[in-house]
Amino acid sequence: MYRTHTCGELRIQNAGETVTLSGWVQKIRSLGAMTFIDLRDRYGITQLVIEEHSPADVKETAGKLGREFVIQATGKVTERSAKNNKIATGEIEIIVTGLQILSSSEVPPFTIEDNSDGGDELRMRYRFLDLRRNPLKNAMILRHKMAKEIRNYLDSLNFLEIETPYLIKSTPEGARDFIVPSRMNPGEFYALPQSPQTFKQLLMVSGYDRYFQIVRCFRDEDLRADRQPEFTQIDCEMSFVERDDVLETFEGLVKHLFKRVKGIDFSENFPRITYAEAMERYGCDKPDLRFGMHICNVTDETKGRNFVVFDSAEYIGAICAEGCAGYTRKQLDALTEFVKRPQIGAKGMVYIKCEEDGSYKSSVDKFYSADDLAKIAQKTGAKPGDLVLLLSGDKKKTLGALCELRLEMGNQLGLRDNNQYAPLWVIDFPLLEWDEETGRYFAMHHPFTSPKMEDMPLFETDPGKVRADAYDLVINGVEVGGGSIRIHNSEVQQQMFKNLGFTPEEAEKQFGFLINAFKYGAPPHGGIAFGFDRWCSIFGGTESIRDYIAFPKNNSGRDTMIDSPSKVAPEQLKELSISVNE
Repeated sequence: MYRTHTCGELRIQNAGETVTLSGWVQKIRSLGAMTFIDLRDRYGITQLVIEEHSPADVKETAGKLGREFVIQATGKVTERSAKNNKIATGEIEIIVTGLQILSSSEVPPFTIEDNSDGGDELRMRYRFLDLRRNPLKNAMILRHKMAKEIRNYLDSLNFLEIETPYLIKSTPEGARDFIVPSRMNPGEFYALPQSPQTFKQLLMVSGYDRYFQIVRCFRDEDLRADRQPEFTQIDCEMSFVERDDVLETFEGLVKHLFKRVKGIDFSENFPRITYAEAMERYGCDKPDLRFGMHICNVTDETKGRNFVVFDSAEYIGAICAEGCAGYTRKQLDALTEFVKRPQIGAKGMVYIKCEEDGSYKSSVDKFYSADDLAKIAQKTGAKPGDLVLLLSGDKKKTLGALCELRLEMGNQLGLRDNNQYAPLWVIDFPLLEWDEETGRYFAMHHPFTSPKMEDMPLFETDPGKVRADAYDLVINGVEVGGGSIRIHNSEVQQQMFKNLGFTPEEAEKQFGFLINAFKYGAPPHGGIAFGFDRWCSIFGGTESIRDYIAFPKNNSGRDTMIDSPSKVAPEQLKELSISVNE
């Protein structure tokens, strides 16, 4: 056999045993008469020692070794004189009596260390080497452990894991589809699924009342740190449920994962806030509740003082940064430039310093008296020593800018600790959102989301005010999952299609299979899908999902390791009845 033990297994209790290890050469240290080799595998590192009186062939082989050579070593486990408490095997070493090179290695393009000297693009090109590093290895282990716990938990609640197709029909809603040509049906195309949404609803019609799948999904969209063109969802659906049934079931899953994977026990129920409240208090629908500093509407307190910027604004909002009255002019100017960045879009920022002596100092002192400033500060809950920051303008844009300013202050004050977790549910989203460019409504989630039944009369009179029976799970300002109660009534579904601008013929063409299924007894049902890669990154304490995917794409959607996407031979295109316009 190639090994009797792994490189992370041996302990002082194994002293005196003759063992065989195999792995990669991490480091070689030659100290004259003695050579030390750190041998690494997935499980850890063990130190090998080649002594002056070791067999000649062992010393000869050791002289040929380089970093990342794959070797097999046999020897006796011995207690180390200079112990290393930084590794699990640090009390022992192996006195080598046999050494064999299993595979040689070129000099790697970057160091295989926890803190590598390779840049992102280089490490992406050599991803198979990058995966040898401990940070990525630990990320893969975390992902595996989470997937295992998810399956165990859902299986305990009688959920069935059922696979759904990858080659499906393209639909007009959502992000762009990846399209796959069909050789057997020239001129026709499959789409890769953005989610198994329609199939899991069909499974509910089929009577499989508790379904889940850890499934690959595909979206052709611009990339960023938490997006990849192919990603993984924990996709779930339940029959004969209302919203609270779904939330309680999957809050249980969340708590189970926190306890089993992170050792964190959430005994209280997660907070639930409405979409409207989230937007008013935090400026976004995925608030970070690890810290306060919520947004206050101070429009009434600031208008009518001849300060034209505020008097002409639709909305004035403020946040209170605790203990920041000592911010310098340079720091305040930097914050002003921050909110004026194009992606945030504020025109400027006003501040009020609440001095320790009870006085107020502001950038708009000549327009506002001390009493005026005190009323504004009191509205935000500010105390002596605090700093109040104000933005103004169009309400929607200003709330968005205040959201970014709040998060920036949270970063500056160290309030966004990756080792703390603040989960919550956001509920009662709008069902529809209006698109000025196309002049029609789009589904905020998808066309099968059920409206709140009490809002049904608004479907005909004011569709924009209809609320969805939808919900998102948010952790630390990141949307981890979202779902809804689904429409199971054919008449309501037809009304939904109408409000989305589909003619009956178009609805039949795109979703006829689902409409037809609903004619044969569809149960009330609802579900949720979690972004598995994103959830892994949160548990791992990073912002990027890339480290939790074994072979991800770069920001241009390319796999530089295998050079994909790439052109295909003209013969393949001809076989698929496809011509390419250069």
